[in-house]
Amino acid sequence: MGMTMSQKILAKHAGLSEVREGQLIKVRPDMVLANDITGPVAINEFNKAGFDNIFDKNKVCLVMDHFAPNKDIKAAAQCKQCRDFAGKYDIANFFDTGDMGIEHALLPEKGLIIPGELCIGADSHTCTYGALGAFSTGVGSTDMAAGMATGTAWFKVPSAIRFNLYGRLNKYVTGKDVILHIIGLIGVDGALYQSMEFGGEGLSSLSVEDRLCMANMAVEAGAKNGIFEVDQQTIDYVKERSDRKFEVYQADGDAVYSRTIDIDLSKIEQTVAFPHLPENTKTEKDWGEIKIDQVVIGSCTNGRISDMRAAAQVLKEKHVAKGVRCIIIPATQKISLQCIREGLAEIFINAGCVFSTPTCGPCLGGHMGILAAGERAVSTTNRNFVGRMGHTESEVYLASPYVAAASAVKGMLTGYRG
Repeated sequence: MGMTMSQKILAKHAGLSEVREGQLIKVRPDMVLANDITGPVAINEFNKAGFDNIFDKNKVCLVMDHFAPNKDIKAAAQCKQCRDFAGKYDIANFFDTGDMGIEHALLPEKGLIIPGELCIGADSHTCTYGALGAFSTGVGSTDMAAGMATGTAWFKVPSAIRFNLYGRLNKYVTGKDVILHIIGLIGVDGALYQSMEFGGEGLSSLSVEDRLCMANMAVEAGAKNGIFEVDQQTIDYVKERSDRKFEVYQADGDAVYSRTIDIDLSKIEQTVAFPHLPENTKTEKDWGEIKIDQVVIGSCTNGRISDMRAAAQVLKEKHVAKGVRCIIIPATQKISLQCIREGLAEIFINAGCVFSTPTCGPCLGGHMGILAAGERAVSTTNRNFVGRMGHTESEVYLASPYVAAASAVKGMLTGYRG
C-alpha cells in the first residue's frame, strides 16, 4: 500500500521505511518556530521543565510579529523575554522589529523552509510551508518547548484528501478565491486532522504565492496540514532563496485517500467569506449591498508582493471612499522596500491608505486597525470569527486583494473586473 506526500515526509523524519494512517510516531523537525505571543509561553514551559539548552541554534526560529512594534507594556515584555532567550542560546534565526516580517511570509522568503522538510510551529498557520512541498503544522507551546530542547515531536499520522486541480484561473481570480471556495465546499471541519494534498495539471495556473495563501488556510478547514506537489515553479522559487539541497516527495500511485475532490479552476469566481466563519462563502451575485468601514490588505495570507501589486492596480489614480479606512500591511521588510521601489507605496498613500510596517496587527485584533461595535471590514486575512478583529459586534468579510481594494474605493463590498 502506497503513501501520500505527507506520509512519506513523516516516515523520513521518523527514520522509518513507511508509516500508516493513525500510527503514532516520533519525528525530528528541521525547524521549530514561535512568535512573540506563543514564544514566551514555550519559554516558560522550557524553563519549568528544567531544560538548559536547545537542540540546534540553527533550527529554532523566533519571529516578533504579532504585537510588534510593541503596542503596550505587556507586548514589550513578551518580546524582551524572547530577545533574552535568543541571546542566551545564540539562536541564529531571531527576527525583531526592523529585521522581521510576518513569520509565515518571512521564512519562505529567507529560504528557511525547503521541499521535503518538516516544520513545527507554535502558530496554527505554520501549515503555510506545505506550498513548498514541506510538511508543516501548528503545535502547542508545550510541544514547542520540548521541540526546542530535544529536537523531537510526536505525531499521529494523518489520512489525506486529494484535491485534483485542473483548468486555469480567470483574470482577477486568485488562490484566495480558490481556498475560500474549497472551505465553503467542505466546511471548517471538512478536513479535520487530515492532510489536504493538492496536485494536478491546474497547478501551473497557481503561482507559488497563490499556493502559500492556500496552504496557509488549510487549517481553516480543520486540516493538520496542506501540501502541494512540487513542480518547476516551486523549484525555481526555492533555488532563488536557498542553496541547500532538498528532496522532493511525490505520492505513490496507490496512495490511499479518504476522498478525492476535483476542482475546475476555470469555474471559480471571486469569493468572499461572510461573518462569522470561513466556510460561509458567497460569490458576487449573492453579496448584496454591504456598506463597510475598513479594509485591511496584508497578513500571512495575502501580504506578499503579488498582493501589493494587485491592490495597487485597483487603487492607482483612485481614492478610498469617504468614511472608509484602508490599511495596507506588507508582510516583510523586503516587500515594503519593493513597494517603495516600484511606486506602490506612493499609489497607496495618494489613494488615502495607511502604509504600515510589517505586523500581524489587526488580523487577530492586536493593533493597527481594531474594529468598534457595529463596524464592518473587508480583509485579506484568514479568519473572521466573532470578535476576531475587535468588538464582538463587528463583522469581518474575507476576500482577495482585488476585492478588498475595490471595496475600499466603492465603500461597499464589491468585485473587481479591471
